[in-house]
Amino acid sequence: MTEQLPEAERLESERSVRIRSNRSFALPRDLEVTIVPAGHRQVLAEGERVTLLQALGATATITTAEGEMARLSPADSRELGLITSDDSEPAPGGPAGAEEAFSLDAVWGAARTVYDPEIPVDIVELGLVYRVDAEELDEGGWHVDIDMSVTAPFCGMGDILRQDLHDAVAALPGVEHVDVTLVFDPPWDVSRLSDVARLELGMM
Repeated sequence: MTEQLPEAERLESERSVRIRSNRSFALPRDLEVTIVPAGHRQVLAEGERVTLLQALGATATITTAEGEMARLSPADSRELGLITSDDSEPAPGGPAGAEEAFSLDAVWGAARTVYDPEIPVDIVELGLVYRVDAEELDEGGWHVDIDMSVTAPFCGMGDILRQDLHDAVAALPGVEHVDVTLVFDPPWDVSRLSDVARLELGMM
């Protein structure tokens, strides 16, 4: 496919960023985080030493002193300097300025800014986005309807990723309403992984 080379180069760039960023640091204040993959909230205390696991899209994932993975909120990720505003912007070719016309390509581009908190692959490459439809509203603007899944039916991150996707698409110019539905039929399996995802996961 013509996009394989650029995507592979992008992953190599992201991998090098993760290697440089994989560092330990002390939390400057109490932080409420989301434990991965359970999905429950927990407060980490000021001064606790954590290790940055990945910082992609709008959020960063850390490893706690107890060895649990935890996802920071977008605001806390930015405040700690783990994510810059540019990191959460859609990639080139995706949605950009507010003056651009709405398109389904823009919706898919927004979806590519949402990453799995455990592995450095976005939800499109993971094959978690099943369907994207859009309808122009009589009063102007667009209603976007999306079906997405998760890698396991009882994954606690499902609603969180669903909200991330909703927010990314809702921010697009021309979008007035967004519905994102978690679906489990057909169930997700590894056949839905893209070549980019397989490369990142060492399956190629």
